[in-house]
Amino acid sequence: MTEPTVLAVPFFVTTMALEGWALRRRGRGYELKDTLASLSGGLGSLVVNGLLAGALLAWYRWLYERRLCDPGGGWLAWALLVPAEDACYYWYHRASHELRLLWATHVAHHSSERYTLATALRQSWTAPLPHFVFWAPLPLLGFRPEHIMLMSSFSLIYQYWIHTETIGRLGPLEWVMNTPSHHRVHHGSNPQYLDRNHGGIFIVWDRLLGTFEPERERVVYGLTKPVGSYHPVWIQAHELVAIARDVWRARSLGAAARAVWSMDR
Repeated sequence: MTEPTVLAVPFFVTTMALEGWALRRRGRGYELKDTLASLSGGLGSLVVNGLLAGALLAWYRWLYERRLCDPGGGWLAWALLVPAEDACYYWYHRASHELRLLWATHVAHHSSERYTLATALRQSWTAPLPHFVFWAPLPLLGFRPEHIMLMSSFSLIYQYWIHTETIGRLGPLEWVMNTPSHHRVHHGSNPQYLDRNHGGIFIVWDRLLGTFEPERERVVYGLTKPVGSYHPVWIQAHELVAIARDVWRARSLGAAARAVWSMDR
């Protein structure tokens, strides 16, 4: 089975070209170094996902054999899987903003100070690792492993189009779905925008659990502590290096543990 994100590559290329044309008409455009850094993240992510796919599928199958219920594989199972997978994504995404070691597996995606469709492709090369933990409830609830992996890919593809400034607010859709406006907030380094709007496809989790913030003032994109480099490896590794440095300098086990898990904005 071909990974859906690979099949979507022509769509990504076409829509980025269209967005670039629209931005140029507004006197703006893509910045070459930033775009290449984002593309390097996307290509690396495809490689890592390909390498881990077999192990992840085997893990899901092992859990599925121990499932607690069986919703089957028809339309009802898919109707349940869509919100269930998105809930797993919400908790993974929220934890990745609240726990430093997980932040290190996600920070690359937030490192760009621009916000275009290319930014959506700036994925972390270590981001697939938390799937082994945060998506584990799904096979235990009886969702088929192949369906879980497909749904994760569909969620990632959905989230591609919300990385743009060329689309404004979308009316009533904003109440339920994750939209460009909501996700612009998520990428903001403005104090009131930090660690908000973690949903993948839906925004209802944020509304229910107190992590929602509407887009009000103009978003300042990027990190509160800018990475200051376009080097693809440094973008991916800089937070892990910082954690290792802080652990090395720690004077106690407690300080070392805080260096690994506690966020410092």
